[in-house]
Amino acid sequence: MKLGTRGSALALAQARAVAARLRALGADVEIVPMRTEGDRLLEARLATVGGKGLFVREIEEALLEGALDLAVHSLKDLPAELPAGLTLTAYAEREDPRDVLVARSAVDFEGLRAGAVIGTSSPRRRALALALRPDLVVEPIRGNVDTRVRKLASGPWDAVILAAAGLSRLGLKPGHARPLDPAVFVPAVGQGILAVEVRAADRATRAWVDRIDHAPTRVCALAERAYLGRLGASCHTPMAAHAVLERGRLQMTAFVASEDGRQVLRGADSGTPDECLALGRRLAEALLAQGAAAVAALRV
Repeated sequence: MKLGTRGSALALAQARAVAARLRALGADVEIVPMRTEGDRLLEARLATVGGKGLFVREIEEALLEGALDLAVHSLKDLPAELPAGLTLTAYAEREDPRDVLVARSAVDFEGLRAGAVIGTSSPRRRALALALRPDLVVEPIRGNVDTRVRKLASGPWDAVILAAAGLSRLGLKPGHARPLDPAVFVPAVGQGILAVEVRAADRATRAWVDRIDHAPTRVCALAERAYLGRLGASCHTPMAAHAVLERGRLQMTAFVASEDGRQVLRGADSGTPDECLALGRRLAEALLAQGAAAVAALRV
């Protein structure tokens, strides 16, 4: 089976992890790195060049054409709607979903000096940072995870905000890294989850991929993506949702904010794993009823 992935260090690490699990089951897997439009525009702002879908478009086209049999993605990079003919067959067990503050010195988020410069190109992280600390300055920083860690040492930033899962998968352990509370700094939809995408009609590949699906992670992913889909949000919408399965109950928190963080709507709900899709949609509806569409300029 030909497994497609972006060619970044993080994407390759993720693809190797999935390939190793399939090979352990007896599958013959070849990793095929691809350069996407998002990689070619790595220093541009995502919101101005087309969003996170730029990182998957060429890979999905290769899947549909039969040049690839499956693809591995960071779930948070996938738009709510997949191209017709493709499906997400497996969700690998979720890694640490939290965001991490990586600073130049030993300081936590609350201890940053007034006027400190935070590097992030995520509208979600920007809105949350400014909502919690309007005295901070948030500036864009692009590049792969390892690149952003290196930029911190020489650039104008006092700290950057990164995903814990990305740091872990790359084996990076920055000296001054502090995890951010997911109840406050709500993780992105799908953060920490690897999703495996295949052609819906390819029963042979789906049979292999089904075997590496992690059911608890699946219900969390489905709930979060149902929320995303109901909001009609894009990668440049300051929003998030995070679901956790605890003692047979699905607990979910979410937020929607204005870009400057001055308006923030938060919500929480719970349900059974079987109603994961309904839970995600219900939480989205609750925030829409509070005015989320106007706050985040959503088209619903």
